[in-house]
Amino acid sequence: MKSASLKSDPHNRLYSLDALRGFDMFWITGGSWLAVVIAQMTGWTWLGENMEHVKWEGFHFYDLIFPLFMFISGIAIPFAVESKLEKSIPVRRIVRKVFQRFVILVLLGIMYNGALKNGFSDARYASVLGQIGFGYFFASLIVIFTRSMKFRLVWLAGLLLFVTLMQLFFPVPGAGSGILTPEGCVNGYFDRLLLPGRLHREIYDPEGLLCNVSAIGITLMGTFAGYILRRKQVNDWIKIAWLSGTGASLILLASLLSIWYPVIKSCWTTPFNLLAGGISFLLIALFYLVIDHWKFRKWAYYFRIIGMNSIFVYLFTRIVDVKSISLFFTGWLAKTVSEQAGQLVISLGSLAVVWLVLWFLYKKEVFVRI
Repeated sequence: MKSASLKSDPHNRLYSLDALRGFDMFWITGGSWLAVVIAQMTGWTWLGENMEHVKWEGFHFYDLIFPLFMFISGIAIPFAVESKLEKSIPVRRIVRKVFQRFVILVLLGIMYNGALKNGFSDARYASVLGQIGFGYFFASLIVIFTRSMKFRLVWLAGLLLFVTLMQLFFPVPGAGSGILTPEGCVNGYFDRLLLPGRLHREIYDPEGLLCNVSAIGITLMGTFAGYILRRKQVNDWIKIAWLSGTGASLILLASLLSIWYPVIKSCWTTPFNLLAGGISFLLIALFYLVIDHWKFRKWAYYFRIIGMNSIFVYLFTRIVDVKSISLFFTGWLAKTVSEQAGQLVISLGSLAVVWLVLWFLYKKEVFVRI
């Protein structure tokens, strides 16, 4: 008997999910640079500011990019994992698959941080890709071994409560408890104490140990969105209402908590997690409404091409100097206009280079899956 495959069919996927993933990746593969150039040309300082992370406390649009990707990876879990369980694929095979994904993402993250280029003596081992792998692995385990939605909610509440208690009440030596500063936060204390290698911000790492625990939370939030979207017996409007209502509720809860427990991405406070999760719920509701319910898909084709090879494009733009390629082909035009207009030409050229590479892979049906 032929065994069931663990691989998903690239042509049998939720269009809105790929489009939202591509929308998310667009900003870190050249879209934010384009927005900054437009901000400089128009004087829209708010736009330029939102293309940067806040220094510590607060929230900018760019702070949403990473947690949104983790939320999206969580949405995929019911489609990729629960569907395998329903086909009676052995649990050990599914666990082995998600564990392999975890290990590969951790290794790719170390490579992305430049370990192969700069050597391992001063390598940074925490990474964006590693945190995605960590969140996906443990959220998948919760889904695999906790089939009840009620108990998954208990897991989510427990994770968020654990982070909250640690950040507000753990007595950090030399600082005390509840000191949410780069120097005093418990996240940095554990990073300095336990995390090997170089820390990204010297005294803490925004993808550090306790941040990884928080990341499981937002990935698990994504699994609830995936569960809603996957329910065939529920009509689209009810799905959209559940997604939108959940998103609005999470944003309201985050706003209330932030009065005394601030929104801080660098240490993934619980209000930040709730706020990012709430916005993510609203975004998937909007994309699902427009793309999968109303069938307005042509505008999203650009983003879907990016979203179907998201890990590849993340590594591609790190390894390949896309700006130099764009300059090679568009430099002559950039020199004929003003400096700001020239930057606009080069940034658009960079986006075109990235998208054409991804479009070629799409046409050849080459999809990098981990």
